[in-house]
Amino acid sequence: MSWFLAFAGFAVLILLHEFGHFVAAKATGMRVERFALFFPPYLARHRRGETEYCVGAVPLGGFVRITGMNPEEELPPEIAPRAYYHQPVWKRIVVIGAGPAVNLLIAFVLLFFLAFGAAESEPRVADTTPGSAAAQALKPGDRILSVDGRRTEDPAVLARRISSHRCAGPQRPGCRAATPAVVRIERDGKVLALRVRPRYSAEAKRTVIGFAFGRRPLNPSIPEAANLSVDLMWTVSTGTVQAIAQIFNPDRRDEISGVVGSYEVTRQAFEFDMRRAITLLALISLSLGVVNLFPFLPLDGGHIFWSVVEKLRGRPVPYRIMEQSGVLGFMLVIFLFAVGFSNDIGRLTGDGFNAR
Repeated sequence: MSWFLAFAGFAVLILLHEFGHFVAAKATGMRVERFALFFPPYLARHRRGETEYCVGAVPLGGFVRITGMNPEEELPPEIAPRAYYHQPVWKRIVVIGAGPAVNLLIAFVLLFFLAFGAAESEPRVADTTPGSAAAQALKPGDRILSVDGRRTEDPAVLARRISSHRCAGPQRPGCRAATPAVVRIERDGKVLALRVRPRYSAEAKRTVIGFAFGRRPLNPSIPEAANLSVDLMWTVSTGTVQAIAQIFNPDRRDEISGVVGSYEVTRQAFEFDMRRAITLLALISLSLGVVNLFPFLPLDGGHIFWSVVEKLRGRPVPYRIMEQSGVLGFMLVIFLFAVGFSNDIGRLTGDGFNAR
């Protein structure tokens, strides 16, 4: 079932992205020749009016074909006025931008509703891992006040302080840190200072002492839920841009994931719980919207970029220049796809994706 749900989730994201282009094109009076979910060869076709609706066999995307996307294309006089490049610049930007806008809207709506059931970590011990260092020192309900003298309410900071204690020599699974972490806790109204030696976890890829932080519900108001959604979208968007900007950095290149990886992580998330899977789909939708806005042809952002250039210079940009820039953009897209696919294969044959 998880395979089907992951596939259906991706199909819906693609369909809604292309539907954004489709609705905007129809609303601005452009002539839509074809609306396709997935790529050829086509498994099903249906013509209604001037538009052919298709379902392809290759589930790697979709497209909306609008008449006159090539400004040098010769068109019959009865349809030429409705061609893409015969429209004002603002209409073209609206039509091209509608696809990514739908992705961003989907992400916001999903994250907004998920915010009402969201919880945040708190510096309290929820449970300990049997046989771990924490199991011998901590108890559920203990409130962590500081680690190595660093007092904070942020569990992430506390976790980083613990993992700063590293094993002597190579970091191997189960190795003990060279120095203990000094953990100050509050238990039954008393403050205790405990010395706990972390161990390296291959799954976490850092040293841990083996406990889970407690969670408390956020219970946000409507404005707070909206703000939480926007904050997360901004964090993910900047992270996506930074990751792609590091594509030529060998040390950061392995952070990029492709279609296979995104699908597999989504499938695993559906196996784990529905909430996590929907959150992941929201973030994938957001990333699709952000990546599509990069100013390179054949991405949507490339079409928007050249439309803006045309508006600023007051006359159309020669198609030859757009073609040449499109070759560079296409090479970058292919390289990005190849890197992501290579990383996905490595994870599938290696340690996996750690979706949980």
